[in-house]
Amino acid sequence: HDKLVTSIDWAPESNQLVTCSQDRNAYVWNFDLTTNKWKLTLVLLQINRAAIFVRWSPNENKFAVASVLSLNWHPNNVLLAAGCADFKARVFSAFIKGVDQKPPSSPWGDKLLFNTIYGEFSNDSGGWIHSVSFSPSGDALAFSGHDSQICIAYAGSGTQNVRTTGLPYLSLLWITEEKLIAAGYDCVPVLFEKQGQQWKFSKVIDVSKKKIATETTAFNRFHDWNSKGI
Repeated sequence: HDKLVTSIDWAPESNQLVTCSQDRNAYVWNFDLTTNKWKLTLVLLQINRAAIFVRWSPNENKFAVASVLSLNWHPNNVLLAAGCADFKARVFSAFIKGVDQKPPSSPWGDKLLFNTIYGEFSNDSGGWIHSVSFSPSGDALAFSGHDSQICIAYAGSGTQNVRTTGLPYLSLLWITEEKLIAAGYDCVPVLFEKQGQQWKFSKVIDVSKKKIATETTAFNRFHDWNSKGI
């Protein structure tokens, strides 16, 4: 690359790396055991914007790269979620004939035609979509926006939005179908849980020990404002 490298991903089974850059290209890196060096293969993306995010598919037989803020693959190796700067989270089909086998039926649809949108979601107050993540079964899609909301979308049954009072979340990780961890500018991971039919804030996972205050009250007030971006 001759410009800023914006994203990197590792395929653990095949031991391959893929990188993308503002130079609008991608490289696949393979480790040569005979020379103990990484050999790279240029992938011409033929896009007119910087490549921002790249991810290997679950089967590691293809990768997705785009000018979006986040990408996440469905467990079936075909559906792909993207978090975008137009306040939308979208679910696409990335089915490639001759590469992919027809996946089993899912709530997202049966005929998964390449580059077809099978879901488009937004939060109700706007904000860039920083992270998208399919649940372990792939039936639900979680996404977080710059408005500090956590949203969980189900194909054909709408979206649940969980409002929070903290700063925006940049990363999402499913633990089970009913537990989701989020982390971001607040510097601590937070647990959200599905209770009955509703998603709710559960608890802060990493609670730091309270320090003994030795500064003045005014200093503490300004420090608190600064940490919250006020």
